[in-house]
Amino acid sequence: QVQLVESGGGLVQAGGSLRLSCVASGRIFIDNAVSWHRQAPGKQRELVALITSRGSTNYADFVKGRFTISRDNVENTVYLQMNSLKAEDTAVYYCNWAQSMDMIHQTYWGQGTQVTVSS
Repeated sequence: QVQLVESGGGLVQAGGSLRLSCVASGRIFIDNAVSWHRQAPGKQRELVALITSRGSTNYADFVKGRFTISRDNVENTVYLQMNSLKAEDTAVYYCNWAQSMDMIHQTYWGQGTQVTVSS
């Protein structure tokens, strides 16, 4: 089992910045990929950014150039630095931890952290 604790959400004005954190604990496999997703009211959950255990990253087009995903493998923490925030970035942000070892594949979700951007 892996437990995820997210933090860093809050209320910010448009143009401002926030940094989200996702701390993992428990039985963590070396081979993993961590992603941030978001879900706005009335909308489906969507992928925001992903980072692999080797540091490869991928971003949704709507955050490219504004958001940066990074990780600290020693602390088992993944960050999402969000700059130039827009009102449409308002959503609950969720951390997803997917890991594999041999034939075992596991995925875990955090509880979510609210990000509200006022215009």
